[in-house]
Amino acid sequence: MLNRFLFTKIDNSALLIFRMFFGMLISLECYGAIITGWVKRNLIAPQFTFAFIGFEWLQPLPGAGMYYYFFVMGTLGICIALGYKYRFSMLVFTILWAGVYLMQKTAYNNHYYLLLLLSGIMFFLPANKNYSIDARLDPSIKENTMFAYVKWVIVLQLLIVYTYAAIAKMYGDWLDFSFLKVLFHGKAHYPLVGDLLQHTAVHQFIGVSGILFDLLIVPALLWKPIRKWAFIASIFFHLFNSIVFQIGIFPYLALAFTLFFYPPEVIRKIFLKNKIAFVKGDFQPPSNKKWIVGFIMLYFSVQLALPVRHYFIKDDVLWTEEGHRMSWRMMLRSRQGVATYKVVSKSTGDVYMVDQDTYMTKSQQRKTASYPDFIWQFAQHLKKEYKEKGEEVSVFVDSKVGINGKPLRPFIDPNVDLANEPWNYFRHNPWILPSRIEDFSLEN
Repeated sequence: MLNRFLFTKIDNSALLIFRMFFGMLISLECYGAIITGWVKRNLIAPQFTFAFIGFEWLQPLPGAGMYYYFFVMGTLGICIALGYKYRFSMLVFTILWAGVYLMQKTAYNNHYYLLLLLSGIMFFLPANKNYSIDARLDPSIKENTMFAYVKWVIVLQLLIVYTYAAIAKMYGDWLDFSFLKVLFHGKAHYPLVGDLLQHTAVHQFIGVSGILFDLLIVPALLWKPIRKWAFIASIFFHLFNSIVFQIGIFPYLALAFTLFFYPPEVIRKIFLKNKIAFVKGDFQPPSNKKWIVGFIMLYFSVQLALPVRHYFIKDDVLWTEEGHRMSWRMMLRSRQGVATYKVVSKSTGDVYMVDQDTYMTKSQQRKTASYPDFIWQFAQHLKKEYKEKGEEVSVFVDSKVGINGKPLRPFIDPNVDLANEPWNYFRHNPWILPSRIEDFSLEN
């Protein structure tokens, strides 16, 4: 039964149009990053970037290199949209985007992670089999069908994103709307909607509807009687996010996903009026079906496991941030912090207070004040710098953090030499102080 469900042939109109939208959107994302100054702020202006731990060797190209890097990615997006050398373009874009994702996390965004996953998925999908330059140059590849698993892989990925996003919102500061008050306070200057966003009733509506939307949107789009209303709700939800939060291409990418929920005749009527209809689903499993099923099961096992890993790490992820990334915990908290870094020479005992302005941009400093991995990495950077000068040092950090507008509290144990501490990838780092006030036991 599973084989028939996955390997029945269906019309491929949704995939073809999604490829066009996907290519155009990633092109806009990359060209826009150059035009808006995102590349300069995050990859050119900093002396160094905070890469994912273990990928510190992956630093931006020197000079104007990253402008060319993003221009190439934007051009690959156009090639993907046109279906020109699709596999090659998709593979190269995925590798280049993975590089950007891993080399800096100061401007981390869950949507960048989703784009990485989708790029990897799209490489394997037959999205260039029609209405593409590839199909025009080589008519032998032209097809009007795809296996059903192509559709369901996209739908399941979307379901995971939304479901975990809804579960993550079910915590105190979201449910009592206090976080939304903090979130929208910074939007008060917005024309037309700024004042409206400060009302408690608006916070309550957005808080409740945000959870309900995330939980129900995929099932609602799958159910034909209410699909139209679910699509209208999607338009409102994603345009609101685009205007208020200015989160790049994601709202429009999310709307493009709805292509996979509509019958192919609807897609053809709107976008591909001359496309030959495919009405009968033939069951034609490929010879490598076991490999396909195995890969799909492995991929989604990882996708289901990553967002729950923080439950197996000591303390609250809202405080420690351990297990936060790659977990679809989107727009859930606001962190404020202050930190001082003290370098102590092991040979002379001399103490140096670090002037962070000489090392980092203001955006990076906000991260090294309140995010534990940034704090640890900066301590390691200082250790390396002094070692290159021939001096062995210890690095101590005094950091205080407040979550969602709450008062600042001690975050990092100031008595621990972070230069001498390893980073625990899958366990709690004990130099992060506990989230509960009654658990604090600092020695003076």
